[in-house]
Amino acid sequence: MEFTLAIAIFSILLYALRWNRNRSRLPLPPGPRKLPLIGNAFEIPTERQGETFLKWSKQFKSDIIHLNAAGTSIVVLSSMEAVRELFEKRSTLYSDRPRMPMVVELMGWDFAIPTMNYGDRLLERWNNFNLRNWQQRMSSFADSSEVPPIHPHCSNLAGTVIMNITYGIDVHAADDKYIRIAEEAMERVSIASVPGAFLVDSIPALKYVPNWIPGAEFKRKAMEWKKIGQELLQLPFTETKQNIATGTARTSFTSTNLRFLEDLTGIELEEHEAVVKATAANMYLGGADTTVSAMGTFILAMLLNPEVQKKAQAEIDSVVGPGQLPGFADRPTLPYVSAIVKEVLRWRNVTPLAFPHRVAVDDEYQGYRIPANSIVIGNAWVILHDDAIYPDPHSFKPERFLLSGGKLNPAIRDPETVAFGICPGRHMAVASLWIVVASILSTFNIDKAIGEDGREIEPTHEVSPGMISTLLPFKCSITPRSPQAVEVIQATA
Repeated sequence: MEFTLAIAIFSILLYALRWNRNRSRLPLPPGPRKLPLIGNAFEIPTERQGETFLKWSKQFKSDIIHLNAAGTSIVVLSSMEAVRELFEKRSTLYSDRPRMPMVVELMGWDFAIPTMNYGDRLLERWNNFNLRNWQQRMSSFADSSEVPPIHPHCSNLAGTVIMNITYGIDVHAADDKYIRIAEEAMERVSIASVPGAFLVDSIPALKYVPNWIPGAEFKRKAMEWKKIGQELLQLPFTETKQNIATGTARTSFTSTNLRFLEDLTGIELEEHEAVVKATAANMYLGGADTTVSAMGTFILAMLLNPEVQKKAQAEIDSVVGPGQLPGFADRPTLPYVSAIVKEVLRWRNVTPLAFPHRVAVDDEYQGYRIPANSIVIGNAWVILHDDAIYPDPHSFKPERFLLSGGKLNPAIRDPETVAFGICPGRHMAVASLWIVVASILSTFNIDKAIGEDGREIEPTHEVSPGMISTLLPFKCSITPRSPQAVEVIQATA
């Protein structure tokens, strides 16, 4: 208890010193009233944060608000203008990531750093590989005559494709260990990454609290979640290396890049292998979970807007032909399908809050002071639901991205930039989503499931907590559009 008291006293003194040091003549951005010492720590929600931040933004009539989580300064940006000004024009100040004791120091997720940079040639190569993988596994939607919750199907489809692209590992069962590990790992890190979810992120000294004392549940969680993260990082990478050694490795991101390292030895080899390993884990995590989220949103949108589904199917049939699978070459001639993908990313965006940034020094914006070491967050949910840019923002309307002649309207802000930020894997993520949407629409009908009472089952709109917003499982009916579609699906499988 004496140790805990010492930590508490130290934290209070640290907070007081920080507060005195950061005082300035410029006012902080507006925000809810802060309590002594704890600030707004108990007001910051762990779910639907974007909507709460929007409420505060409207309440204080400002697109920049300030919060304090037990001494940690948090600034939330709720307009594209603010995001561009700070994250783009002042990127040298805002390029750092905040210290995240829970995720990085306790859970060991220091490998989760996007390092891939896709050039045009690399993107084209992986797009072709992407196309084959997605379409070869489309049959999973037609394998059952029952009406199961859609989430496991999406998760299995995305997991098998990304595992093949990233590691060359062929996954068949829905309960495959790699899919299970990735789902559990992403669920944990998504929860732990939410600003304000764990007090240790505001008071890093708490990480030294012994695991056994009351209130140290976060330490026990971190130990358990770290094991899952390490399994995700190590196990598929090790299997791919073993497959290379035995000559059975398939072409994949990992096998291709490891072969580039064959002439290296010693520390140089270890360092380069670590980069490949971390990048592969990031590819799998980012591709699988965001794709599952977007697929669920797409299917929900089709259930609620059957006229959109029919219009898209008519466009595909006229361009590709009934019962045929589209390819990336058809993308320019399927603008309505592309508009659906854009609306999926906008309507229920995958990450309502952009991943946090950290400002290294004191800064000023619109007459407000942004203290050094503040966590600065872009509220993607608000930006993508700005009714000045997207009228009737809560309705699913792909037409908002089209000109009167049916072509894509370049004047409408593309949600891709906001939804994915500067993530280097965003191009492959969008390409994956496009081919999934186009392939499902060309071969399947998506309808509401019918319950035992003969009535339609309304899908849930509830989402999981965490940085990644994924719809909770719901039932629907996905059936082949025609006997010809069945043949095409079986042929690709």
